[in-house]
Amino acid sequence: MKIKPLFLSLAMAGMCSQAMANAIDQNSYANLDDVVTTHLNLDLDVDFADKQLEGFVEHTLKWNNTNSKKLVLDTRDLDIDKVMYQDTSGDWHKAKFTLAERDDVKGSKLTITLKSQAPKVRIYYNSRPEASGLQWLTPEQTASKTHPFMYSQSQAIHARSWLPVQDTPAMRVTYSARIHTPKDIRAVMSADNKDALYKDGDYHFDMPQAISPYLIAIGAGNLEFKAMSHQTGIFAEPEILDASVAEFNDTQAMIDKTNEMYGEYAWGRYDLLMLPPSFPFGGMENPRLSFITPTVVAGDKSLVNLIAHELAHSWSGNLVTNATWEDLWLNEGFTSYVENRIMEEVFGRDRAVMEQALDAAGLRAQLKTIDAPDTRLNLKLNGRDPDDAFSSVPYTKGQLFLIYLEEKYGRDKFDPFVKTYFKEFSFKSLTTAQFVTYIKANLIDKYPGVVSMDKVNEWIFEPGLPSDAPNPTSDAFDKVDTASAAWLKGEATAAQLPTTQWTVHEWLHFLNNLPRDLSLDKMSELDSEFNLTQSTNAERAFAWFMLAVGNGYQPIYPALDKHLSGIGRRKLIVPLYKALITNGKKEWAQSVYLKARPGYHPLAQGTIDALFEK
Repeated sequence: MKIKPLFLSLAMAGMCSQAMANAIDQNSYANLDDVVTTHLNLDLDVDFADKQLEGFVEHTLKWNNTNSKKLVLDTRDLDIDKVMYQDTSGDWHKAKFTLAERDDVKGSKLTITLKSQAPKVRIYYNSRPEASGLQWLTPEQTASKTHPFMYSQSQAIHARSWLPVQDTPAMRVTYSARIHTPKDIRAVMSADNKDALYKDGDYHFDMPQAISPYLIAIGAGNLEFKAMSHQTGIFAEPEILDASVAEFNDTQAMIDKTNEMYGEYAWGRYDLLMLPPSFPFGGMENPRLSFITPTVVAGDKSLVNLIAHELAHSWSGNLVTNATWEDLWLNEGFTSYVENRIMEEVFGRDRAVMEQALDAAGLRAQLKTIDAPDTRLNLKLNGRDPDDAFSSVPYTKGQLFLIYLEEKYGRDKFDPFVKTYFKEFSFKSLTTAQFVTYIKANLIDKYPGVVSMDKVNEWIFEPGLPSDAPNPTSDAFDKVDTASAAWLKGEATAAQLPTTQWTVHEWLHFLNNLPRDLSLDKMSELDSEFNLTQSTNAERAFAWFMLAVGNGYQPIYPALDKHLSGIGRRKLIVPLYKALITNGKKEWAQSVYLKARPGYHPLAQGTIDALFEK
C-alpha cells in the first residue's frame, strides 16, 4: 500500500526543522516557527509543606522570525507570578503576559508579549499540589518512613505542569538548575549529578546535551548513592539500595555490549534512581538517570530487561527522538528491539527469544481489545491526550517490524543500518515521514528485491499485524506447554510439574496460557504447591491474580488487597481493577481503591478514576 498523500508530501519536504515538526504537534501551543528556547536555567525551592516547586525558569532564546515579539509556552496548573525579559544591554524589565483558560488535554497557553526580541525571558512561578507531572509522598508512603519524597514524570506532556516550557519533543534544549531542599533531603536530576553526592540542601545541575523537555526530570528524598562501576551507580532510599545494586550490577556489561553494536554511549554516566512503589511505570529513560520501579527488584535478576529497555533509550528516544507523540513507535519500537539485543548479548539467545515470545503473545491478545485505527504504528491522536498513545503497539509491533527487517536482510546488513540511523539523527527529533524517506534510501533501495516499500508502509500505516509478521517461539515454552497439558489432563500432579529450573518467563507463559475457566480445585492445587498467592515476584503475582480474579478463586483477596495498595505501577494494577469490575467485584475493588488512591501517582489516579466512572 502506498503512503497517504500527507505522508508523501512531508517525506518529500524532509521535515528537517524543529518548526516544521512542531506544525503537526497538536499537543503544544509553542510557536517554534518564531522562537526556540536553546537553554533553560531553573532556580527552584522544593516545598514539601505546600507540595510545590517555587522559583523561576530562565529561557535563553533564538528568534527565527524577525517580525515576532511573542513567546508562547505550554503550562498546566501553574501559578505565574511575573515575567521579566532581558534587553540587549543586559537590563531586566517586566513583560506582559496572558494565561489562557485551561484545556483539559493541553493545559493553558502562556503568551508573553515583549517590546523587543529579548535574548532571555525569566518566568517566576510555582507549581500546584495537583501537578500531573509531580508526586509528593509523605514519609509514611516511602521505604524509610522518615522523610518525604518528590519525583517528576514528564512524559508525555507533563513537563508543563511543573515548568513553563515549549513542551514538544520536536524541540531540544540544554539546561542547568539550582535546587533548594531541606538539608537532610538529596535532590537529583536528569543531568550531571556530581554535586548531588554531597547532601547539603543546595544542589547545582548541568545538562550539556540538548534533550526534549519530557526528559527533564527531578527527584528528592532520603537518597543515598552506591557505585556499581566506573560509569554506573544507584540513588535509592537506604532500605533498598544494596538489593538494587545486587540486582542491577550487570548494567555496565549492558552498556559495553550496546556500545559495540550501536555506537558509543553519548551521555557520560548512566545512573539509576530507585523510586517509591507508587511510580506508575516500570521505568522512565530520563538521560543520565533512569527512574526505576522497585517492583523489578526480584532478587534473581529475572526482570532486569527493564534496565536494558531504559538503557536502550539512551540511543533510541533520548539520542534520536520522536518529533510528535503520534510517532511514539520510533522511540519505543526501536528501544524494544535494542533492549532484546542487549539481553541476548548479556544473558543469551534463549532468554531473549523467550522475552520476544511473551511480548508478541501479549501484543496479539491486546490487539483484540484495541480499536483498529489505534493498532497502526503511526498513530493518529485526533486531539486525544498523548498518554493514549501508550499500548503494546508502539513497543512490540514496532519491535516485530524491526525483527522482520533483521530476518529479511540479515544482521550483517541490518545492524549497520540501525547504527548509522542513530548516528545520522543523533540529538535530533524526527517524524515517521522522515523515517520512511530514510529507510527507503538507506535500506530498501540499497538492497533491492528484499523488502518492498509497500510492505514497509503496511507495517507503519495499516492496522493490525501483517500476515507474515514474525511469531517468535521458544523451545522452552514448548516444554512448558507439554507439562501443562499433562497436568490439565490429570496425567501429572502439580508437584510433578518440572518447575525447579523454570525462569520467571516460563512461569509467566505457564500462567498466562492456562484456561481462564480453570477449576477451583486445580487453582487450589497450584496455590498449595507453589504458594502463588504470596509470590514476591511482582510479574508472577500479577499473572496469578489475573487468572484467579477471572475464575473466582477467593483465597487471593487479602493478598490482592495488599498488592493493589502497595504498588502503583499501572501495568500491574490497572488490568486488575478492570478484571475485578468485569467479574462482579466492583464494590470490593472500589473499597480497595479508595484506600490506595492517595498513594498512587496522578497518572494512575486518572486512569483508574475513569474505570469507576463508567
